[in-house]
Amino acid sequence: MISTSADLNKKPYIPKPFWVIWGIELWERFGFYGVQAILAMYFVKQLGYSEAESFYVFGSFSAFVFGFVWIGGWIGDNYFGAKRTILFGAIVLMLSYVALALASHQTVFYALAGIVVGNALFKANPSSLVSKMYEKGDPALDSAMTLYYMAVNVGSMLSMALTPVIAQHLGWTWAYGVCAFGLMLGIINYIAFHGLLTSLSTGVGKQPLNVQRLLVLLIGSAAAIAVVAQLLTHTVLCTWIVWIVVTTGFVYFLKIAFSLESYSRNRMLVAFILLLEGVLFFVLYNQMPTSLTFFAAHNINNQLWGWSIPPAEYQVLNPMVIVIASPILAWLYQRFHATHVTKFCIGMSLCAIGFLVLVLPQFTASSGLASPWWMVLTYTFQSVGELLISGLGLAMVAELCPKAMSGYVMGMWYLTVMLAGPIGAWVGAMTAPPGYEQLTTIASMQLYGEVFFKLGLVTAALAMLMWIARPALNRLLARQKIESSGDML
Repeated sequence: MISTSADLNKKPYIPKPFWVIWGIELWERFGFYGVQAILAMYFVKQLGYSEAESFYVFGSFSAFVFGFVWIGGWIGDNYFGAKRTILFGAIVLMLSYVALALASHQTVFYALAGIVVGNALFKANPSSLVSKMYEKGDPALDSAMTLYYMAVNVGSMLSMALTPVIAQHLGWTWAYGVCAFGLMLGIINYIAFHGLLTSLSTGVGKQPLNVQRLLVLLIGSAAAIAVVAQLLTHTVLCTWIVWIVVTTGFVYFLKIAFSLESYSRNRMLVAFILLLEGVLFFVLYNQMPTSLTFFAAHNINNQLWGWSIPPAEYQVLNPMVIVIASPILAWLYQRFHATHVTKFCIGMSLCAIGFLVLVLPQFTASSGLASPWWMVLTYTFQSVGELLISGLGLAMVAELCPKAMSGYVMGMWYLTVMLAGPIGAWVGAMTAPPGYEQLTTIASMQLYGEVFFKLGLVTAALAMLMWIARPALNRLLARQKIESSGDML
């Protein structure tokens, strides 16, 4: 049902409950991305890990953070209620940031496990509540989701700007403490305006708080934290778990595909290829807090206009470029009407260029220290590529798959993020082979150039395959839209 002008007069275009969800999402992402920006550096500088070891820890952590989001979505929908699960998950996250601020070698993995569990409980439920504010087909939902994702980027931009500077000048405890404080502000705001969310209650959320279920969730979360903490100390085991989970999901996806008639099967096989390309994109994305940050530490002259730039600070360019480029791309979409496939192809090409350009500094920096503008250039290419890939890739996969599989497809997309964790760690570890500490600055620059060139070359090859397949993909998606229109008629 599409809202009429009379409907819009009865309720705000963006209703008040939306801003409550928007606020908690902003501060939750503030905390999470603030931690992510400095985590690998923290393991090296504070805990004494090698760079390669820190990459593998980060890869396992990243895989678990995104791999179990579906559990929190199920709990919110079927067991505890989305609104309560949001609050519970946010509190677990805030306490975990506090624990990370006070962590030692013995307790750090429990703090990371708390973030994994808190994120699993929180992540899926705010967007679920936003979708419940609108009827199907209501054009206002597009505007609401645009503002919702703006909260993600505003929150991450603020924290990525702050935590590297705070860590460098005041210490790690203060940096993680700021993440906890930001989320505390979000929780206070959420509780203060919780009454505005009354109309969003559905299913189990309409029922009064069940103390027994709360106790089960408390005990279950504590047990999950204990288990995940032990797993994170064994990165090889974590990698095996990721491969088993992802392989199971992919095999089931292919089993469904081959059970369909030829046309539907071909569409799903194309969707599977897009999922694999999604894995590559998230591998590239995971280089930002790992290999790209340490490249900045070792081979970038971080003095600019009299300011010493913390190596992790460059990550703020990612949300900054997204915020700046989003309205520009929206205008270009309206002017040139490019298909999803074309946008995806351009995005993959930009991501390839983002890493290929990092081959050049070794030829321009005789001392082995390159200009910080190289980091600006690579983050610009990578971030604009992200805008064209991350959401559009999921949209194309959803269009190519049967409508009845929409929820499963969303889960598959999160599996691509999960698989990218250990693969991204393996790629990043190539920049820190045994004996890398003895490399000269010039030799270090050459090593980074070789790894980034290989990564960019693989991405460019897949982008080229996408360009070649673009006409066929456009025909598949166009036929799907025609058939969907016929179903509606």
